[in-house]
Amino acid sequence: MAGGLWESDGRAMRAARQQKTTLVKKGEAKAAWYVVDASERILGRLASRIAMVLMGKHKVNYTAHVDTGDFVIVTHCEKIRVTGKKAQSKTYERYTYRYGGHKVETYATVLSKQPERIIREAVRRMLPKTQMGRHMLKKLKVYRGGEHPHAAQQPAALPAN
Repeated sequence: MAGGLWESDGRAMRAARQQKTTLVKKGEAKAAWYVVDASERILGRLASRIAMVLMGKHKVNYTAHVDTGDFVIVTHCEKIRVTGKKAQSKTYERYTYRYGGHKVETYATVLSKQPERIIREAVRRMLPKTQMGRHMLKKLKVYRGGEHPHAAQQPAALPAN
């Protein structure tokens, strides 16, 4: 009989200590703005950090089915770096949906013509392949040079971790 009394008291104590999980609803998430200088940064490391911020996984209130991510502005995208022999061997493929429309471009070609595409593609491949992932990618703004038109949002520097 005494054992039963202690068991019920133990359950009551565990219930009193149990924490509640808070889930963010669709309109409740507030998005901050961050700016990143990509000059002399390694492409993959920078892209994975940006993807985490776009998904919102750096926040305490991360909820998987709600977009809790922040906006990220990347400047100086033409000065991005890759390691090893990727500068000579990396290729970017696209398809124009016409006959013979399979286009293959090297890293050097894309870097000279469209450096924004390098960072955008690297981040896109790290995001979920769903409708929410496409929505998250729209919050990534990539620019050549140090100027960007988002000064009114007062972006803060992206913290290291």
